[in-house]
Amino acid sequence: MSKRLLIVFSMTVLCCFGVVKAQVVALKTDVLGWATASFNIEPEVRIGKKATLALGVSYNPWTFNEANMKWKHIFVQPEFRLWTCHAFQGHFFGIHPFYAHYNIGGVKTGIGFLQDIEKYRHQGDAFGLGVGYGYHWIITPHFSMEAELGVGFAYADGIYHYAETCGSYISDEQRWVFMPTKLSVSFIYLIK
Repeated sequence: MSKRLLIVFSMTVLCCFGVVKAQVVALKTDVLGWATASFNIEPEVRIGKKATLALGVSYNPWTFNEANMKWKHIFVQPEFRLWTCHAFQGHFFGIHPFYAHYNIGGVKTGIGFLQDIEKYRHQGDAFGLGVGYGYHWIITPHFSMEAELGVGFAYADGIYHYAETCGSYISDEQRWVFMPTKLSVSFIYLIK
């Protein structure tokens, strides 16, 4: 784990402990993350009547086949949310910085800005900031679902290879990218 990731994670956790006196804590997991074989969890605490603070973490250590298909990453994304009525009910807006260490390539996505990762592999670090909108559905007093979409900017600093095993180096890669920063459909357990 890189020093930058450890610092971002530690600072966010310390901030969360400062507000754990909140009456409601949510433990979430993203179904779309599990669809990519990525372990993920996002604890969230209420810090006011209409405000919450979350810390999303996702990890994928796998190489999927002999063709060197990878979606490897460690991803940390704290998020501050403002809810339109009450925390953990209905519409919300969020702001989320993030950090990722990634090694991605050999994957068919059909998504415009990710189409080159079928042929190429990107490896390095990225950080950025996004804004999001979502909706939270209450199913029972302790179980809920939510969906969120976020967009923003990321700075990627890494290297670029052909995707096959031991693929030839192409170039260094340092660039700003406007991109989706969050796409989630989460199952939630509320601890009241």
